[in-house]
Amino acid sequence: MRELTIMTTGLVCLCVLLAGCSPQSEPAAKASGAPEASRSPEQAALAKEVGSLGWIAFGARTEQGDWDLFVMRPDGSACRNITNTPGFNEAAPRFSPDGRKLLYRRMNKATQIDGNRYGMQGQLVIANSEGSDPKVVGGEGEFPWATWGPDGKQVACLNPKGITFVELATGKVVRTLDRKGIFQQLSWSPDGKWLAGVANFGEVWTIVRMDAVSGELNPVHDYQNCTPHWFADSVHLLFSYRPAGQEKENNGDGWSQLYTAKGDGTDSGMVYGEDGVHIYGNMPSPDGKYVVFTRSVSEDGDPHNAGSPMAIMRLSDAPALGGKSVTLRKQHKEAKDGLLLNLPNGWKPYWATPNL
Repeated sequence: MRELTIMTTGLVCLCVLLAGCSPQSEPAAKASGAPEASRSPEQAALAKEVGSLGWIAFGARTEQGDWDLFVMRPDGSACRNITNTPGFNEAAPRFSPDGRKLLYRRMNKATQIDGNRYGMQGQLVIANSEGSDPKVVGGEGEFPWATWGPDGKQVACLNPKGITFVELATGKVVRTLDRKGIFQQLSWSPDGKWLAGVANFGEVWTIVRMDAVSGELNPVHDYQNCTPHWFADSVHLLFSYRPAGQEKENNGDGWSQLYTAKGDGTDSGMVYGEDGVHIYGNMPSPDGKYVVFTRSVSEDGDPHNAGSPMAIMRLSDAPALGGKSVTLRKQHKEAKDGLLLNLPNGWKPYWATPNL
């Protein structure tokens, strides 16, 4: 998210070397680069807590240079490639609410994944949750920013002329809402009542909530925000926020931090921040007790190179800070030192409980 113009996400480096992820589905622990060996006792305890809490899907660059989709347990184990398509790049995986399906974008290998446009790049693909039986839905650029409905039978899409609700069985648009300034990163709440997205609403890059029936809109968090994701309660949102007043940081651009707020705009607060890196690629755990995110030195999660390290932390440790973070510690004197479970480089991690 560059000021006024650009936003989030990232990429992944060689999974086999850094994460132990393998096209042959070998467990991460077999690779010499697996993170388990360097974990502190506290990190090992956190890994044990989250190890069985579903799966995390994410994009990664393979040894062939393309982007595939991978899944792993939240502790970094059982990591494997689920697409294996050397001729294509795949990005932005989302499991269906029932855990049986997976949607993502597929584009030609020569196409550079764009941190601002990935939701409208290439074609929409829907596959079984473990990656089998992938089916292309629509043509190039169609069904942009598709997000699952609560029953998995519809997706909501962010089209130029409005937000469209599409019945997957027929491909028909069943209704449309005015997009009211929402331009990226649409997210449909688990209870089906709300949509969230990024809009120029009052301030630029504002997280907004929309009534999924009436289209009524309210701001959640204004100025320089991106990547909203719903918690399972359909009340709270997790997102990245770059506060103003960071003129002395990152050549005046500042750093993005992880925040949460209720959909009505109340109870906002920092979850994690760290001077020297952008906190992007956020996603709450299915039980709402943990978060996964990426830590990127470069803008947008560095989708042009090797991507960004992923990490997990307990929400009960928030607000938390990493590293020296001299500026942030002056601003958030109540913040704790953040305990992070370090994971391999990844882009757009999605944490859920799919049928794998």
